[in-house]
Amino acid sequence: MAGGSQDPTWPVPKFHFKVTFGDMGEIAFQEVSGLDTEYDIIEYRPGNSIDFSTVEMPGLPKGSDITLKKGMFKDDTALYDYFKEVKMNTISRQTVTIQLLDEEHNPIFTWTLMNAFPMKITGTDLNAQNSEVAIEEIVLAHEGLTFEKA
Repeated sequence: MAGGSQDPTWPVPKFHFKVTFGDMGEIAFQEVSGLDTEYDIIEYRPGNSIDFSTVEMPGLPKGSDITLKKGMFKDDTALYDYFKEVKMNTISRQTVTIQLLDEEHNPIFTWTLMNAFPMKITGTDLNAQNSEVAIEEIVLAHEGLTFEKA
């Protein structure tokens, strides 16, 4: 009904968030994606089973790689410097927290990446035909993703 009373419960908007890298502190990103976890499936079928199908059960959990995008600034090389630290067996692993914030800037939900490290960095594309800002992207591998409500 137009103009009637509205339900006071609304879904949480996703545009107000902050990302904190352990040693590097808070970095302002435009976009974060890949916050998902799934289980490998273990399939088993005993040879004497009368059913011609497998039994499925959950196996090891695995998380997706996390992709973060941000604008490039003249004197800001933090992501490239972090990426350059990666060397065989001497990776600078970080605890990374991603927090969805309410209108008072308080965390509503928190995703925490354990032992994260950069696996890919992408510089901006360049196009003289567009009026867009330069965006850089970093992809993080990690050893676990936890989720909690604040």
